[in-house]
Amino acid sequence: MRIGLIAEGGYPYVSGDARLWCDRLVRGLGQHEFDLYALSRSERQEDEGWVPLPPQVSRVRTAPLWTAEDDGVVYGRRARRRFAESYGELVGALCAGGAVDGPGAAADAFGAAQHASATEADRFGNALYGLAELARDEGGLVGALRSEVAVRALERACRARGALRTAREARVPDLLTVAAHLERALRPLSLDWYEDDGLGSVDLCHATSGGAAALPGLLAHHFSGVPLLLTEYGVRLRTHYLAAPEASPAVRSLLAALHGRLAAETYARAALITPGNGHARRWQERCGADRAKLRTVYPGMDAARFAEVGEAPECAEPDSLVWVGRIEPAKDIVSLLHAFAEVRKEEPKTRLRIVGSPSGAEGAAYLGHCRALAAQLFPDEAEGPHTVGDNPVSFEEIGGPEIPTLADAYASGAVAVLSSVVEGFPIGLVEAMFSGRATVSTDVGAVVEVIGGTGLVVPPRNPRALAEACVALLRDPERRERLGAAARARALELFTVEQNVAAFHGIYLEIVSRTPVRRLVLDEAGDPLPFAVPAEAHVPGRWTERTARLVARGGPARPPGAPVRATALPATEGAR
Repeated sequence: MRIGLIAEGGYPYVSGDARLWCDRLVRGLGQHEFDLYALSRSERQEDEGWVPLPPQVSRVRTAPLWTAEDDGVVYGRRARRRFAESYGELVGALCAGGAVDGPGAAADAFGAAQHASATEADRFGNALYGLAELARDEGGLVGALRSEVAVRALERACRARGALRTAREARVPDLLTVAAHLERALRPLSLDWYEDDGLGSVDLCHATSGGAAALPGLLAHHFSGVPLLLTEYGVRLRTHYLAAPEASPAVRSLLAALHGRLAAETYARAALITPGNGHARRWQERCGADRAKLRTVYPGMDAARFAEVGEAPECAEPDSLVWVGRIEPAKDIVSLLHAFAEVRKEEPKTRLRIVGSPSGAEGAAYLGHCRALAAQLFPDEAEGPHTVGDNPVSFEEIGGPEIPTLADAYASGAVAVLSSVVEGFPIGLVEAMFSGRATVSTDVGAVVEVIGGTGLVVPPRNPRALAEACVALLRDPERRERLGAAARARALELFTVEQNVAAFHGIYLEIVSRTPVRRLVLDEAGDPLPFAVPAEAHVPGRWTERTARLVARGGPARPPGAPVRATALPATEGAR
């Protein structure tokens, strides 16, 4: 079958989210044909280029989310009226519900879309598709979304009777901020990806995240009836509440409404939804997802590179703790350092290896703070540079002389520690499990689901509990070995690339088997040809040559495996 894989800020770019699992999925499903539709997040990401693509990728079409030039489209009177009506309805639906008053009510926020009336949900969906149809008819929405008409429509919706209190309190800067965010979020509506030579021709759209990546899939479903599969390893509404805490209550409330409404619409239209873990699944259910559509599919990770460490779990430093990850405030290394100070009181020979690099400017500042704290907590031992052997705490990066590879990082510690206060799916924890390491983790995100009783779990922001768990494992080598072996067995059963690929292969077949035939194939006499597009229609082989010669509605059939070079404006496109 032919899959339209849609990604935002990830595959096929060298850097970005979901790059690895998408690449492994495509490579693992060589019997299918993939068209990639990629939304980039920055100019730097585009400049870094793409990863090498396997032969089953026939086409790549890209478009930037980080910028959008004015499309130069000038609306006539009727088009301006259509825009004002649809945009007014969309922002009216946002102001009428789907958000909460302030970040403290986040626990109720992600259920707002579920509890909102069906009328408001239909209002948002109808307005969204109305804008998409306008963009298709007129050639774009960029200028209209940036116009004063859009800002005034948003202001009227905020001031309307029955609007949320936080929306009514929005000031001019808030309105401009929300309008700019809406313009960016709705940029995919202006793409030319939805015709018969684009997403309209695929058998299935697979959106690799919610939000902007789901919009093209929604439009392909709306315009051409293409079934949509949505995979979410992190729910966008949850991400919204974890980001931009400095924004005003009005901005946060309105943007929460946008993410909640869009999530509810995507869940309603998707044929199936595949959360990456039970934590994401619970968010999806609170946002209105139908349980019957949910299939939990854990992300597939490469276990081979941890095989040597996992099969020989002896540690060169049995009195060492290791933390591996991206250095940023959410990882709460500060609590880890305080916990380690308590560990040293009980086990003076213990060392802590912190392996990772900072994430952006905020991460670099946080790393500096952690280094200073380590020097303060261990003043008699922190005179020299932070290197292994000189101090009980070392800050290292993968690729150095002591830690040449990621597997070596986990091999360097007897116990792997996760100290986060916020996590989605804890990739580092799974890597430690592949490495056969006993683990101590904080109870956040999907940690308990992933660990499944093969490690110790403590409350977040509790250094004393973290220290007690670490000491318990440091003093009991046999228990460490048992837990490490059990963790590795669990990871190999649930979190490998093979199980991920097998799950999606079955899901693809399930969705396509339930989807009515959308393209009518005619024979030489012009009569309908039943069963003319079998499941093997996109697999190279002699059995498909006759199908390839037949004329399908909307243009001739393309020989299986033949690359396509399409023109996409304002998007850019490349081919193998």
